[in-house]
Amino acid sequence: MPNLPLETEISQWVWDNHYRYRLGDKQDLSIGDSWRRVAHAVAGVETEKQVLWEQRFLDLLDDFQFLPGGRILAGAGTGLDVTLFNCFVMGTIEDSMEGIFEALKEGALTMQQGGGVGYDFSTLRPVGAHAWRVGAVASGPVSFMRIWDSVCQTLLSTAPRRGAMMATLRCDHPDIEDFISAKQQSGELRNFNLSVLVTDAFMQAVESDASWQLVFPIDGLGGSTHREGREVVKRQWSGYEGEVDCLVLREVRARELWEKLMRASYDHAEPGVLFIDRINRENNLGYRETISATNPCGEIPLPQYGACNLGSLNLTRFVRDPFTRQASLDLAALDRAAGTAVRLLDDVIDLSRYPLPQQAEQARGSRRIGLGLTGLADALIMLGLHYGSEAARQFAAQTMQTLCHAAYRSSIELAEEKGAYPFFDRESCLQRPFIRRLPEDIRTGIAEHGLRNSHLTAIAPAGTISLLANNVSSGIEPVFDFEYRRRVSGLDGKPAWYELDDLVLLQWRERFGDQPLPDYFVTARQLDPQQHLVMQAVLQGFVDNAISKTINVPREYEFAAYRSIFTQAYKLGLKGCTTFRPNPVTGAVLQGVEEESKTSGTRCCDAGRVDE
Repeated sequence: MPNLPLETEISQWVWDNHYRYRLGDKQDLSIGDSWRRVAHAVAGVETEKQVLWEQRFLDLLDDFQFLPGGRILAGAGTGLDVTLFNCFVMGTIEDSMEGIFEALKEGALTMQQGGGVGYDFSTLRPVGAHAWRVGAVASGPVSFMRIWDSVCQTLLSTAPRRGAMMATLRCDHPDIEDFISAKQQSGELRNFNLSVLVTDAFMQAVESDASWQLVFPIDGLGGSTHREGREVVKRQWSGYEGEVDCLVLREVRARELWEKLMRASYDHAEPGVLFIDRINRENNLGYRETISATNPCGEIPLPQYGACNLGSLNLTRFVRDPFTRQASLDLAALDRAAGTAVRLLDDVIDLSRYPLPQQAEQARGSRRIGLGLTGLADALIMLGLHYGSEAARQFAAQTMQTLCHAAYRSSIELAEEKGAYPFFDRESCLQRPFIRRLPEDIRTGIAEHGLRNSHLTAIAPAGTISLLANNVSSGIEPVFDFEYRRRVSGLDGKPAWYELDDLVLLQWRERFGDQPLPDYFVTARQLDPQQHLVMQAVLQGFVDNAISKTINVPREYEFAAYRSIFTQAYKLGLKGCTTFRPNPVTGAVLQGVEEESKTSGTRCCDAGRVDE
């Protein structure tokens, strides 16, 4: 396989600032050195045929076919005390001063080693509730989120990657309105992404225009002495096993609360929405865990102390005869690459360090991985397909199905060779909804040999690693623009702007010069939000984790139409929904070449929401 060069200035910059290893006299002299370092370190986990697997891993990396998560590329083979995992969800935040600062310490240790973290703040008492043990009054979840934000900023203020945290709150927590408006002031909670945990019951209440009860567990309010004649209801609550008694503290109209959430998202690109009941129903490990948070970009829902490592197959490297009538995607090659990538990511679990022992236990017990794709938009253009067309959606679905099924078959083979993941329960696994929808041969293989990994597929933003691969379109996002400017922060923390050309534009010019671009060269802002949404929906059926996708919304888009995006996302079976509409608070890291003075942006890691 060829050792492809870094052909653009931004690719060189990304490698030099994010992934290049330097320590004294030891350093990577080229991207090839970085790939060899990673391949050698990961293959070292294998007990047999290490040389063979090192070469296969190297072939996959050298050709930019597979782009491992940034932590893997930056840390594998360096000997540094860092984690190779991008994604963590932390433990339950106990509602006491000791518990809060213990959770803060655990998050700081995780971020120090390079991991992004997610927290569910629903366990913290609402504003005004009595802290009965000390006779004080609770200040609420949002106040403590500001402490996390400050710690994250202090730890990473001069790092080349921005701090990354996800905060979630239940839709029936009494402070949900404060949470919804928490980032509406410039500079507030800038190291957090926010997502509301929306339940099926709430969506039904919105549809029927019913009242909605805001509640909190009685135990967390000091027990029965705080009932004060209020209604008690049973709810599944964060940090508790099963349903618990909760006090109804007040009621709101469900539609009014939904309207506040939609308006905040419309005006400020925050919060996003997680359909948490669906996440738990679809969880392959739903028989032993309950999820209430995700990693910072939302593609990996995780239990307490859950961890997951990521990687993306670069679809542009599998397109044959691009820009011709014979253009096609080599599905057989994609199938083979997916199998090798699963093995690589599985080995990373054993190679990686973990900031906390609880994280190591969860990672090794479930052996979750998140294999996805990037370069979808560029691949569509190479094939002559308009991103918003039915043909493009059919192609994307077939591609993700191939990747998903190849990943599961590879995991079965690994289970036969190395053993199933320790948390594996054959009968329970086979009854999970996602597993039941897999082809019969895969289900038979799971029954006979088990699975090496509880989860296998996720679609990550892949923003920085896609820049490394000579600026291929990232994740499943449309091309932002074919010529644009991007803001980056170097090792010294100082920002700089780079002028970029999308990879597919450069390749078109090499072949056809200045010939006009065909109409399938479409950008994000030329697409209707519904076209973003349905693309995400056709892929979700083949993703057992989740999808990081931000739906671009023009500034002039009417609010009434905007609200329907989220309700349609729920009806289409998505696990979450995030949008971006240009606004003055969040700013932008992307600009079209003609709009230097305008606010613009795209997806979560490129604008209002932060990357990990």
